[in-house]
Amino acid sequence: MIHEIRRSALKLEDIAAHPALHRYVQEQSQSLIRIYEETPRLASIFATQQRWLMAHVGLAMHFRRDPNDRRKELTVSRFIEVVHKNAVASRNTADAFIKEMLHYNIAEYVAGGDGRTHPLQPTAATIERFTGWVTAHLRTLDHIDGGDRLGRYLERPDMLATLQPLIADGLLASKPVREPNQTFSLFIWLNNGGIVMDWLMSGIDPDHAGLERIPTSVVSIGDFAKWLKLSRTHLGRKLRTAEELGSIGWLGQRGHSVMWVSHGFYEEYMTVQAAKLAVVDNAFKACFPPSQGDD
Repeated sequence: MIHEIRRSALKLEDIAAHPALHRYVQEQSQSLIRIYEETPRLASIFATQQRWLMAHVGLAMHFRRDPNDRRKELTVSRFIEVVHKNAVASRNTADAFIKEMLHYNIAEYVAGGDGRTHPLQPTAATIERFTGWVTAHLRTLDHIDGGDRLGRYLERPDMLATLQPLIADGLLASKPVREPNQTFSLFIWLNNGGIVMDWLMSGIDPDHAGLERIPTSVVSIGDFAKWLKLSRTHLGRKLRTAEELGSIGWLGQRGHSVMWVSHGFYEEYMTVQAAKLAVVDNAFKACFPPSQGDD
């Protein structure tokens, strides 16, 4: 079975049906949480769907640049246009995002040029952290089918410049990623909403994943908000809306007992994770064709 799967990229359905998927995604989520804890400002660009997709667009434009053709350089104006064309965000939102990236040294100007035609590039720290995102997902895929993607990638880290743009293309084209179900959608528009969901799901005992109400490790909303550097009021409002949807709740008194997530919310989260992993695997297979031993 592994031999057959290795010959072509895993599909969302293959990944979602794996019996140990939760354990592997939980490990992946914990890796992403460590990245957030080490560099919260940098990690925050991946913490909402809109910002996450804009970051992927910017990185793809950087890797696809042609230093000999200024029309293909990553500039503020070109970034804004590509983000708007792909319906990721408005021009004003894209402009504000790129200004924030420059302000916090997540991106920087390349020497030479001026104004809106001035080429940009991600900083070395940004590339390093994104590499952590890629390796976390490749590790999960290897767990699923016993592959050796991570080892092959680490032997050729220069392939990031080819791999990442293909991942970005796949994410922009993925309906499950772009149009998730209701509770997931509720959180992806919250600042650090991706980390909120990663934290909730990473604290679940995999043996409880089949329950209708799955206990998490969250008890105090205040402590949760403080760790996330979010307004307790804002987070509480989102949690209350999720509670009204029947997606979360508390085993005892609200805010003073263990929070649970519904099986439906859990399945929404896992479906999006499976869709992302399928995109990454498809991009990897395009960059790293199977070795003769896999044929």
